[in-house]
Amino acid sequence: MDPKKIGLFVVIVFVLYLIITDPAKAADYVQIGFEGISSAARSIGDFMTWVANGGK
Repeated sequence: MDPKKIGLFVVIVFVLYLIITDPAKAADYVQIGFEGISSAARSIGDFMTWVANGGK
């Protein structure tokens, strides 16, 4: 079996286990992930604005 498939299977089983056993904590993890993505997108936008303004 392909190691990537095994790794993906393990991650999926872990996520399902987490959701089933503690949905509140799973929701917290999702919120943390989306906050991280939002922060990264905001930082990229700030950088692009800085570049468009000539690096001032």
